[in-house]
Parts: sequence; C-alpha cells; structure tokens
Amino acid sequence: MAPREMTRTAFYVLTALADEPRHGYGIVRETTALSEGQVELRIGTLYGVLDRLTAEGVIELDREETHQGRLRKYYRLTGRGEAALESEARRMASGAQAATRRLASRIGARQADGNTLPARPTGTEGAP
Repeated sequence: MAPREMTRTAFYVLTALADEPRHGYGIVRETTALSEGQVELRIGTLYGVLDRLTAEGVIELDREETHQGRLRKYYRLTGRGEAALESEARRMASGAQAATRRLASRIGARQADGNTLPARPTGTEGAP
C-alpha cells in the first residue's frame, strides 16, 4: 500500500521543526512565513495537528518551559518525521518538475507556431 499523502499543514509544521524545536506560537509564525501566508494556523487547530503528528511518531515533545507564568511545550522532529518530510519534499519536487517540463514543452510549441499568447484556460470562453 502506498504511503498516504501528507497534508499541506503537516508538511509546513514538519518543515518548521526541521531546523530546531519550537513551541506552539513559534510553529504558527514559522508555518505562516514558510508558506508565504498560505497556511495560517490557529492555536486550536495547531494542537490537534501536533497531537496527530505525535501519535504518528513524526514529532515528539522536546521539553517544557515556563515563560511568564505559562507553560510552553517545545516539539521536535523525530527520525521518522525527517524521513517523512524528505519523502514528501521529493514527491512535491518531482511533481513540480513534471509540470514545468510540460509547460516548457507547451510554450515551446506555441512559440514555434508563432503564437506567443498563452492559450485561454478551459471554461473561460466568453470571459472578458
């Protein structure tokens, strides 16, 4: 059976933890930055994701610290998490390369025909 595709949120959470352990708010900030604002986690959503990723064994609790009277839990990537992130990054890169090759071929064929305008996307006929 093929491994399940990683969710976009899980991908960015694991990526946020790839270089160092982080606490919840640090993970939220880092996922937003890494995804260029495409993934904006709420704290409540984050802890559900962290619980799932911990249960899957791809992250684990690194340490707990008290900061200004509040407990901060820091999470880190496990060896299993590193392997999963590497595999997903490879899968995504492969897909992006395939799309780039196809687009380059399409653009090259258009230019060979003397047509430099991109083809109109399907479903936009009659659109202004």
